[in-house]
Formats: sequence, structure tokens, C-alpha cells
Amino acid sequence: MKSLYNFVIQPVGQRYNNSKKVNNKELILNTEVYNHQFVNREAKVIACPRFNNTKIQPGDTVIVHHNVFRRWHDIKGIERNSKAWFSENNYVVCEDQIYLYKSKNQWKPIPGFCFVQPLLCDKKLSSDQVEDPDKGVVVYSDGEFEIGEIVGYTPFSKYEFVIDGQRLYRVYNKYITTKYERKGNEKTYNPSWAQGS
Repeated sequence: MKSLYNFVIQPVGQRYNNSKKVNNKELILNTEVYNHQFVNREAKVIACPRFNNTKIQPGDTVIVHHNVFRRWHDIKGIERNSKAWFSENNYVVCEDQIYLYKSKNQWKPIPGFCFVQPLLCDKKLSSDQVEDPDKGVVVYSDGEFEIGEIVGYTPFSKYEFVIDGQRLYRVYNKYITTKYERKGNEKTYNPSWAQGS
């Protein structure tokens, strides 16, 4: 099964990541279908498009948009699949719904994106703010920025993902406005709830 312009993918695991193991018991975190924070975003590529020059190959793991596996209710209250649903466990997505792919055990962002980990807030007078809102360390880069580089980005330009137990922000390269020199005392921030994912 191959599409002309789109990828055919299958979710890794279930559609939703809404439960967690706690002391050998399963804790259900969410029962709503519309909450995007609990939708699975990890998928396996089954087939690549015929007419697309891409580095993504069948068998690669990809991180996709949260609406790909999400279910929703129509105006009559009937639960429906997303428009990406094709058959049984197969979904069809275009390249702009894929943000990160894992090839040969290494995560690589799609050109135009990078993933940054937030820094702990170093402002002494700010007791309620844990992380710096618009600054982070580059973890995955398409080559435009160096891994480990500290960058600043415009407000409201980040989008949250949890990748391999790390909470990261996906940021368009065009929204990165500043490169900072390292002081040596910077610490990254990864909340405990992300580490157990």
C-alpha cells in the first residue's frame, strides 16, 4: 500500500497515552477523547509517498501532529475518527504533519524545525516561575543550530512534546531570534511527570 503524496503510518501502541503504571496498578489519567495532551504522537512509517524526496524510510519512527490519532464527536454526538484515518490501524499523513523522525536510533527533525529543552529560571525574585519562558537548549536540530546551543525564541512560538522521557519544545527555526553564550551555570528543566512517559 503506497500513497502518491502522503505517508502511511501506524501508531506505536494505542491512540491515546492516558494511563500510567503505579505500583503494579494502572492509573487512568484521562477519559476524554478531545484532550490533545493525552493523544499518542508516536508512529511507525509503513510506506513513503511515491512522489516525495524524503529521508524518512519505511520502518522509521515519527512524531506526528496530535490530531492524527485523535477521535472527536460530530454535531450529533457520534464519535468519529480523524481525517487521517484510512483503515483499521492505518493512517495517511502529509509531510507537514510530521515533526521528528528516528532513523538508525537517532532523532532528526524535519527541515525548518528544532527541538529545545527549557532552562530553569535563574531570576532570583521569581518564585512562581520554574522555567525560563522563551529560552532553551537545542536538543535536536536540522543543522541550522548546533546541539547544546542556548537559544531564545519569540513568545507563543513553542509547542510541547515528550520525547524519550524529556519534555521538549518544537520551535520553527524562523522564530529563533537569539543565540546566547553559555555562562556555565545553566540547568535544563524536565518535570517529573515527563520522565515517566
